[in-house]
Parts: sequence; C-alpha cells; structure tokens
Amino acid sequence: MKATVKITLKHGVLDPQGKAIEKSLGQLGFSGVNEVRQGKLIELDIDADTPEAAEKQITEMCEKLLANTVIENYDIQLNLAD
Repeated sequence: MKATVKITLKHGVLDPQGKAIEKSLGQLGFSGVNEVRQGKLIELDIDADTPEAAEKQITEMCEKLLANTVIENYDIQLNLAD
C-alpha cells in the first residue's frame, strides 16, 4: 500500500527556508508571491493488511522519526488504488 506523508511547519514557527525562497522568487522577477511556507513530502510503500493498520503504522513513524511534532504538522494520505 502506497502512502504519502506531507510535513509542514506549524503556524507561528519561523520558516527561514520559505523566506529565502520568497525573496529569491522576487529577485527572479516573480511578483505577487506574498508568503512561502516550505515543507517535505515522504512517499512510503507499506505492507499492511488494512488501511487502518497502515495509517496506524505511519502515524507511529511520524511521531517517532519523520516529523518533529513540536514544530511540525503531518498529514497522511493513503493511495488505496495501489
């Protein structure tokens, strides 16, 4: 079963990489970009009997390794077609 985990900084957490991207876009002539927030995307292929079991396993991965839950949010999307 394939899954995608989107990890983003929580609101209120300073995002220096997002600010650098925003500034660079302006310097390259892209106008109208008012705020950039960056994050990361992790794709996983999980052996699990049910979607619930896969989500439980991925949630544990996020809590223990993939995300820093003090400053980051995560969102799990399961691709049930695979």
